[in-house]
Amino acid sequence: MNKQKEIELRRQRRRHHVRNRVRGTAECPRLTVQRSLQHIGVQIVDDMARKTLASASTRDRAVREQVRDGGNKSAAEIIGKIIAEKAKSIGVERVAFDRGHAKYHGRVASLANAAREAGLTF
Repeated sequence: MNKQKEIELRRQRRRHHVRNRVRGTAECPRLTVQRSLQHIGVQIVDDMARKTLASASTRDRAVREQVRDGGNKSAAEIIGKIIAEKAKSIGVERVAFDRGHAKYHGRVASLANAAREAGLTF
């Protein structure tokens, strides 16, 4: 099998393994993380209504002015603070953390810790 295809299949398996345990409701929506080499993004999703309530990414114009490089821990911390502020503004204080295929380490952990410090509870 092609090595890249095998890597993608493993990522999908890990993503589905995490997603089977984490569901977002109106009371406790899901905070999902998308991580690439150059950027990081998050969304707050209500799975029951199938709606995205809030999102933040290093690709956003307002964030690009603050962040020099989107693929590091400091950028992840900024995104964590921004998503926590947006969550508070829409009335969400408790979320279920969905790390996707990524390990809870490095940028993902920095994002989660910054969101916790800004007021979100997981």
